[in-house]
Amino acid sequence: MTDRITSAFGLRSTAREVAAGHDLSGRAVIVTGGASGIGVETARALAEAGADVTLAVRNAEAGAATKAEIEKTAPGRVSVGHLDLADLSTVAAFASAWGDKPLDILINNAGVMACPLTYTAQDLEMQIGANHFGHYLLTLGLARALMNGAEEGRAARVVSLSSIGHRRGGVNFDDIHYRNRPYDKWESYGQAKTANSLFAVGFHARFADLGVTANAVMPGGIRTPLQRHLPVEEMIAFGWIDAEGNVNPRFKSTEQGASTSVWAALAPELEGVGGLYLENCAQAEPWTEASPFDGVLPHALDPEGAERLWAVSEETTGARV
Repeated sequence: MTDRITSAFGLRSTAREVAAGHDLSGRAVIVTGGASGIGVETARALAEAGADVTLAVRNAEAGAATKAEIEKTAPGRVSVGHLDLADLSTVAAFASAWGDKPLDILINNAGVMACPLTYTAQDLEMQIGANHFGHYLLTLGLARALMNGAEEGRAARVVSLSSIGHRRGGVNFDDIHYRNRPYDKWESYGQAKTANSLFAVGFHARFADLGVTANAVMPGGIRTPLQRHLPVEEMIAFGWIDAEGNVNPRFKSTEQGASTSVWAALAPELEGVGGLYLENCAQAEPWTEASPFDGVLPHALDPEGAERLWAVSEETTGARV
């Protein structure tokens, strides 16, 4: 990868460090899941740089508390909107309420991980239903707003949060929703995170010429409410925490975990560039056994897989370009 895109930032950089020096006054940003985990720090860094940030959240009370906290240090305005990615009717309502007013940055940050087998309001398996199909409908619903947010010489940007979990497998197009096969929570998470990456590939291919770029982001291992469905014993077995509850030092803080999302949203190195998988504030290299905690597997960036997923997403949600 001789033309790999890198930056001055890295593994331990924070979201605030990445945003420093950027004046986002007048720029509109939406962060899904902005009231929890790295979503809070993503929203905080962008609002402190002057952006008007909307926290798109399921829990209005948590959203209001996060808004009040961020406003203590942020010159940018912070607002809260209701969004439940597990109910496509609320996704459509959120996009409709936003309308065509210009949107500069959409960060599809919210997610669910390794939950028991459950289904969304539209009977979609929860992990791919919320993580992918919900964000697909949201982004397509905001596509006109994103195009209106683009300016000459500066594209609007979509950031799609993926994960190292994509390595657990691709999208099983024969039975995405576990109708006829045994459910495996980690396999399900893997296909959802692969879908998040493939969505960036498919979206960028369709919208780059219209002034909107999209990239996938792997934020790293971070101890957040994302692990709410995991028993302590399982996290200990994985080595994520020890018996006393201490977090593995390889993990990032929430401030560090938000850095690549902010870099994807702001980096001049990424102007006009998309369809990539980013980690540690750089374009990821191909995964190898020599570096098992970094890198991306080919299936997460496969253009044919992205096209197949796009067709399924259109059929599932009814949203088309």
